[in-house]
Amino acid sequence: MTYKTIQDTVHGSVKLSGPFLELLETPEVQRLHSIAQLGLTKLVFPGANHTRLEHSIGAYHVAERMSESLGLDEEEKNIVKAAALLHDVGHAPFSHTLESILSRTTDSDHMDITKKIIQGEVFTEERDVPTIPEVLDDNDIPTDKVAELIKGRDNNSKITDFNVHLGQKYFGQEKYLYQMIHGPMDVDQLDYLLRDSHYTGAAHGVIDLERVLQTTEIHNGNLVITKGGVPAVEGMLVARGLMFSSVYLHKTARIAELMLAKAIDGLDSEHEKIYRMTDWELMCFLRGKGRFHAEIIDRLKYRRLYKRCYSLDADARGSSDDIEIPGSIPEVRDLEKTIAHKARVDENEVLIDVPNRELKLSEPRLTKTDIKILDNGRLFNLSKYSPLAYALQKRPSQPWILMVSSPSELKSKVKRASEKEIIS
Repeated sequence: MTYKTIQDTVHGSVKLSGPFLELLETPEVQRLHSIAQLGLTKLVFPGANHTRLEHSIGAYHVAERMSESLGLDEEEKNIVKAAALLHDVGHAPFSHTLESILSRTTDSDHMDITKKIIQGEVFTEERDVPTIPEVLDDNDIPTDKVAELIKGRDNNSKITDFNVHLGQKYFGQEKYLYQMIHGPMDVDQLDYLLRDSHYTGAAHGVIDLERVLQTTEIHNGNLVITKGGVPAVEGMLVARGLMFSSVYLHKTARIAELMLAKAIDGLDSEHEKIYRMTDWELMCFLRGKGRFHAEIIDRLKYRRLYKRCYSLDADARGSSDDIEIPGSIPEVRDLEKTIAHKARVDENEVLIDVPNRELKLSEPRLTKTDIKILDNGRLFNLSKYSPLAYALQKRPSQPWILMVSSPSELKSKVKRASEKEIIS
């Protein structure tokens, strides 16, 4: 069988063969070469230039190792490995940076788009090679099962009936395939924590992958961790919390992402097209729009970013009943306009960040610590063995609930206007 060995920075040699090598060569997967894994975080952590393709290959590798460790049958192995390799093909440029903006106008998040691509409903690239569903069908990997395994939830965050399609009853016992892709210890997180830690140089994300794999088992159709794996699980949960607060939600990276997001916010009719672009295609597209859009691209190119001028700490809301936090993008934009008017600046020169709203969309697993521990044949919640689990659920992942930023020369004016408007 033809195979290809990829030398991965994190996992070493990763071998792909058969249908997975064919999937790797599809335009939709190859497009991920040009999608930054961490969006604009490289403006803070210069080494963070890795891509969604690297992460997808890494997730595939972890899925393969976990499948072997759990003793899955061949069909289950192929479904999970295909889902891991393809789980990010629907990402927009700069990964999660634009998702809250694009999902509002297109009524789709990256998992919706991924599902449609796998099912052949949309294509992101011109092609002269087999499509993803053709590759899956030709290799007897059920397309609908792979697509449903990736999507997993509907817009109301309720479990869909994909488990029935997979022969797994969600309200019964067997959920392990779903948990391998969407659980609190899934292959996606196990790869991205290691990978993002490596490329950013932040040691917080280092986890004991070997121990996690060794102590993961299937019990009554569910993924569980044996008691000996509790320290490794604690390490993974701590790593996740620290990476969010110190890397993923770094204030400067957030400001850069907000600048880019605002540049496309007024281009609603173009959002379907933007979803199909690569990072550099989007930058060229925005530069061609001229004026404010071109200015934002220049600011990002030369790192002339807006500066934080006002913020509310994570516990500020409890200290005053007068503070109202905008809960949607239109509400955020209205508040930006109001502050800009009071500061007598252009509305494009005021940016407001409400990270908790976006986290619910981009990383719903962040507060998940519902990991079951198997101890002498009995299941217990992780909290029985680890007080860290409860503490991490309560720990805020971001130090602010609202942040206002503006060009450095306007900081004092925008700060005064923000204080008057937000705390009134």
